[in-house]
Amino acid sequence: MAQMVVAGIVAEYNPFHNGHLYHIERAKSITGADTVIVVMSGNYVQRGAPAIMPKHLRAEVALKAGVGLVLELPVCYAVGSAEYFAAGALSLLEQLGCIDSICFGSECGDYELLSRIARILADEPEEFKLLLQDALKKGMSFPRARQTALRDYLKDPSLDMVLEQPNNILGIEYLKALYQQRSPIKSYTIKRMVSGYHDTRLSGTYSSASAIRRLLDYASQSVLMEKEGMFDEPVMSEVLTRLEDQVPPSCIRMLEETHRTRYPIYANDFSLLLKYRLLRESADTLTEYQDISEDLANRIVNHANDFISFDQFCDLLKTRDMTYTRISRCLFHILLNIRKSDIQTYQEEGCCQYAHILGFRRDAKKLLSLLKRSSNIPLITKLTQTGELSSAGLTMQKNDIFASNLYESIITDKYKMPFVNEYQHQILRI
Repeated sequence: MAQMVVAGIVAEYNPFHNGHLYHIERAKSITGADTVIVVMSGNYVQRGAPAIMPKHLRAEVALKAGVGLVLELPVCYAVGSAEYFAAGALSLLEQLGCIDSICFGSECGDYELLSRIARILADEPEEFKLLLQDALKKGMSFPRARQTALRDYLKDPSLDMVLEQPNNILGIEYLKALYQQRSPIKSYTIKRMVSGYHDTRLSGTYSSASAIRRLLDYASQSVLMEKEGMFDEPVMSEVLTRLEDQVPPSCIRMLEETHRTRYPIYANDFSLLLKYRLLRESADTLTEYQDISEDLANRIVNHANDFISFDQFCDLLKTRDMTYTRISRCLFHILLNIRKSDIQTYQEEGCCQYAHILGFRRDAKKLLSLLKRSSNIPLITKLTQTGELSSAGLTMQKNDIFASNLYESIITDKYKMPFVNEYQHQILRI
């Protein structure tokens, strides 16, 4: 019997749209895969924010779109920098032992260029290091200094555009992680369709997740205005009509059925929880959290009395050298108790300590059997299955459960829905 060919995808599906469906179908075509395994961010995403809707809803739509199996990326990597996000996701795919290839999206679609940059960042040739040090001495932030050093090292001014686009950046980090891990997994890139990552308006039939979130936010705010007698139009139905060309039918049904009962969730919904955590911290204790420097810790403490909301505090703390996204990511590290010491332990012990299965297709039994034979890490279908977990694995799982329950608590408070503990969520079977 021929060996099953399995492709891997790293995604957030925040929310799922036609571009994601195109990615899945093209990944199967390009790699010749029989099925696709997706490593998906859970309830928090890499830009330093809660996902607009819970992970189980997003996983369900992905499975209905043809994904064979969805795994949850541990929260410490899901809200990490591009480097940590990619390293965690690729480590998880690598340790499954059955992934033949990965396929990622990029704005440029130039695999050779992205691969060349990834190798430079991994090997750090002496000339590149000197250029990087010189840029840092000029007061540039690390991302800007690295971009400048790469541009000067390769003597290519056009690299600025490539290195400023988020999917290109992640693609480089995926390739770097594969190179550093000496992974046999093949890699491919697909040029992003039409819309840019940050585009906020619908475009054709391949609009960005940012544009779709913006429209859903408008609908949600309008519902509140309507309840207060300030708005008369049935806005949500109009929004869904506009989205019919942007997302698969199963996603439209989910958006309609769960609106203002399970989503949308925003960073500002966590404002009071964050304020509580900050009141318990000092500049010294803040530096124990991932990505938080002494300078940022001092700024947080010095501006604590000016805290109004999550978004407002990010705006207050950002500087020329530290972006809003970086600040937001750091604040979620505090809120979710993601500590430098834990990350270091995970890295030393192979990054991801287990594979938490969110759901699978019923016709993927062959894939599950393959995973059970090939995986080098425990496969978790029930959170009570802790017998095979290492000490680091238990810590990682504890933090993942806490983060999920915190998100669920926001849903309960915001929409007055019954609380569903993470242990109560059933694995999805589509």
